[in-house]
Amino acid sequence: MSNTKVLPLLEADTGQSVAPCCPPLTERPMSAEEAETAAPMFKALGDPVRLRLFSAVASHEGGEACVCDISDVGVSQPTVSHHLKKLKEAGLLTSERRGTWVYYRVEPSVLAAMGTLLAMPTDA
Repeated sequence: MSNTKVLPLLEADTGQSVAPCCPPLTERPMSAEEAETAAPMFKALGDPVRLRLFSAVASHEGGEACVCDISDVGVSQPTVSHHLKKLKEAGLLTSERRGTWVYYRVEPSVLAAMGTLLAMPTDA
C-alpha cells in the first residue's frame, strides 16, 4: 500500500465548479502549503518515462488510451504499469478497466489546472 496522497490540483469551489489549487507561479511566491500541494505533480512528471506516458495519454485520440496503445516507451510492461500507477497516485491520470484492458485518461480539469499554474501573466 502506498503512502502517496492524490494531488489536489483542483479544489471544489461550489460543488459544481473547480478552482486551481495554487495561483499562477508568476503571480506571487508560493506558500509552503501550496508548494507541498503542487510538488507531487512535478515529481511525477520529472521522470522521462512518466512524462512520455502522460503525453501519450493526453494526446491520444479521444483523450484516453488503452495501455496496449501506449506501452512502447522503451521499458518493460511491468515498468510501464509502475509508472502509470505513479501518475494515478499523483492525480494526473484516471483509469477504467474494460475487459482485459485498462484505459487511461487525463481529465481536462487537470490539464486546465496545470495550465493555470504555469501561465504567464498577460498585459492588460
